[in-house]
Amino acid sequence: MRLAIGVVRPCNPPVSKHMAIEHSATNHVAKHGAKRLRLTNSWNSLGSDSGKCRTATRISKLGDRWKEYQGIKNWEGLLDPLDDDLRSEILRYGQFVEAAYRCFDFDTSSQTYAKSRFPRNSMLAQCGLGKSGYRVTKNLRATCGVQLPRWVNDKASSWILANSNWIGYVAVCNDKDEIARLGRRDVVIAFRGTATCLEWIENLRATLTCLPHDMGHQTREPMVESGFLSMYTSSTTNGPSLRDMVKEEIAKISNMYNDEPLSVTITGHSLGAALATLTAYDLTATCDPRLLVTVVSFGGPRVGNGSFRCQLERSGTRILRIVNSDDLITKMPGFVANSHDVANKRDVHVRGLPSWLQKRVEDTQWVYADVGKEFRLSSSHSPYLSNGNLATCHDLKTYLHLVNGFVSSTCPFRATARRVLSSTQSKEQVYA
Repeated sequence: MRLAIGVVRPCNPPVSKHMAIEHSATNHVAKHGAKRLRLTNSWNSLGSDSGKCRTATRISKLGDRWKEYQGIKNWEGLLDPLDDDLRSEILRYGQFVEAAYRCFDFDTSSQTYAKSRFPRNSMLAQCGLGKSGYRVTKNLRATCGVQLPRWVNDKASSWILANSNWIGYVAVCNDKDEIARLGRRDVVIAFRGTATCLEWIENLRATLTCLPHDMGHQTREPMVESGFLSMYTSSTTNGPSLRDMVKEEIAKISNMYNDEPLSVTITGHSLGAALATLTAYDLTATCDPRLLVTVVSFGGPRVGNGSFRCQLERSGTRILRIVNSDDLITKMPGFVANSHDVANKRDVHVRGLPSWLQKRVEDTQWVYADVGKEFRLSSSHSPYLSNGNLATCHDLKTYLHLVNGFVSSTCPFRATARRVLSSTQSKEQVYA
């Protein structure tokens, strides 16, 4: 609810069964001779410099309904109001994406620029997820296939030309208590967002292109953004493509644990969200059909056309697409097709264009379709982000903050969610 002076007032929803009630007698309270009730969400966020684990510490077990939380029923009845267990799981997967950012070396003067800063065996522990119950089994690299002019190659610094970079990792849950809580063994594939010059160039290659034939049989013509596909399928003379690395690792894990329930959860932010969608499409089309593949994406751009969306839906891929309505990146690239036309396999019309312009746009390779189940949030609903700029609206921490604060469409932000540090501080946490 927005007040007359333009400030958002957080609502005060009823305390749910998953909110822990703690009696804490602090020095301040003791001075006044009283105790106060402190309500805290059971998902705990600590500073990035803490050695403690910042994962969900849910008391309840997800085991009996894990397929619902993985989207087998398209998250019906879980998003509005937002189910507390689903909130906890979204935030938990968001932390795996945050770990991918923390691992990446952004320092262009470093010898390890565009690589992981930490060894695989200690990676999650270094990022505060040492008690998550997961173990990293594979580092992932993505190669930019864009060809630069020779004069650029001759003049540019080596960091500008870095074309094969660390993009994320595969991790497997191997803790028996966590497996029992989740109701299955979970595999996480986590992707970071755009970080290098060539990755930005790939992002701008926004025309649609046909998928390779070996990415599954298609009766219609699925097409995806050229730059995203390039990063997913390109390889170097010395190394495989991101696609080959992911498929090889998932096949190995699937064979290793073929006698138990297994899920693959692919999560990413921005460019990572687009790569997560492509990866899910590929795995469901070409890998073990028994795998339940789910995408949890944050702030992702559009990926493909209407045929691509239809193919995803037919394959049973579950995508929870978390969108900030104030985030410009989620409205790019291209134009968006009318969802009703895509769903009913009619001639696609572009949403929001005058009729005289429709035909010209439809004949171009710029007509996209949104995919998956949309979970829409807004920075304007948070009293801490109402004046956020473009970068803030797209930031992963903003997304986690909004997920943690959202209750329902009638109560878009709860008063118990707090901002921890100022936006001017380097270790900002905008979710609590």
